[in-house]
Amino acid sequence: MGLKFGVLMDPLPTINPKKDSTLAMMVAAQNKGWDIFVIEQNGLFILDAEVQARQLRITIDESKADWYQIEEEIITPASELDVILMRKDPPFDMEYIYTTYMLEQVDRAGTPVLNNPASIRDCNEKLFALLFPECCPPHLVSRNQDMLKAFHGKHQDVIFKPLDGMGGASIFRAQKHDPNLSVILETLTAHGTRQIMAQRFIPEIKQGDTRILLINGEPVPYGLARIPADGETRGNLAAGGEGVARPLNKRDLWIAEQIGPVLREKGLYFVGIDVIGDFLTEINVTCPTCIREIDKGFQLDIAGDYINFIETHLAQ
Repeated sequence: MGLKFGVLMDPLPTINPKKDSTLAMMVAAQNKGWDIFVIEQNGLFILDAEVQARQLRITIDESKADWYQIEEEIITPASELDVILMRKDPPFDMEYIYTTYMLEQVDRAGTPVLNNPASIRDCNEKLFALLFPECCPPHLVSRNQDMLKAFHGKHQDVIFKPLDGMGGASIFRAQKHDPNLSVILETLTAHGTRQIMAQRFIPEIKQGDTRILLINGEPVPYGLARIPADGETRGNLAAGGEGVARPLNKRDLWIAEQIGPVLREKGLYFVGIDVIGDFLTEINVTCPTCIREIDKGFQLDIAGDYINFIETHLAQ
């Protein structure tokens, strides 16, 4: 009998089946004979101190335009599933935090949730990277505009970004004598009421912002260099960047080696880190992507490797 494989994710009709990493994981689980149960964020609720989940049991056939078939809709305690993947995309708002609280309760009840909900909640994807300063570019986190301007004055060419952004949204580059510096800082900090991050600009972004995937703290040996479009400084695919798969270099592997033990300790079993040149810029723990693009470049099966890890993890 197959395992009951739960996936908390965005609504199925919003998924791009050609690119979606969560779908790749579900297909790999189905290939093992596991039953796939999809949960939307609004399908979790607590009744008499027990977390319940409204679930769609689906089957998947990627050869068809209508790639999923709903077999049944059920409501059961979430703990009746054998494992749950937390694969809901940000925004990382209060609803997201409430979801992690409920999933944490499910995990305590005996159904493993991957990634660990408490660690997802605690590890801001930009601030978490700063736990590894030897890997990071010069940086400042502040809402004080005088401090931010002084940082810019020292480094001359700086990236400013919000701590809760995704997909390259609201990222600004301020070069020497930039006349818009004050308005950039006023906007991002909401006039000094919100913390933001400043990083020295890394010119190697021209060669790409590389997404590196780690399974149980071990890097997949290939990454996806997301190369900015002409006139852009952002490599994010959502911002028009072009993805080119490439082997990891020695610096990439060294950065992964520094981070891996902490990821395992925190139960962050599927993680995407972003590296520009020699520097770590972010650690993505919520819903890392790029499985399909890296697979295609080097005939890999990253989702299959992750599902094999989950199978071993459950057995232990």
